[in-house]
Amino acid sequence: MASIFTKILAGELPGHFVWKDEVCFAIMTIQPIRAGHVIVIPNNEVNHWDDVPPHTAAHLMQVGQHLAKAIKASVVCKRVGVMIVGLEVPHTHIHLIPADSPADFDFRNSKPLPSDELAAMAIKLRGALAAAGHKSLQF
Repeated sequence: MASIFTKILAGELPGHFVWKDEVCFAIMTIQPIRAGHVIVIPNNEVNHWDDVPPHTAAHLMQVGQHLAKAIKASVVCKRVGVMIVGLEVPHTHIHLIPADSPADFDFRNSKPLPSDELAAMAIKLRGALAAAGHKSLQF
């Protein structure tokens, strides 16, 4: 059975895309810990992150770096942290979370955001990516 992320990628479920290419995509998480919380997901379903092929893992990190810069340009924060948890959805995904303290990595602080707020942040992040020269996003 396809994961929720595969269904979003296929257009079967809505998603607020920030990045999309031949290897991966990034979307706003619907229950962010902080505004600007993005997840980077390989297009191919891989349950455990340590089973992701090395070339795909490297690409996910590279895209994560581009997105982290866009997040820092769009959200006031000291850092953008990275977490791979893998308990919520059996499809590898990397959390990019704007952070000012360790408390910003506590999923108990996540809360649903209205779709219009997620859409606005996605637009802002795509604008920051475009300003940084990432014009080849496939939407």
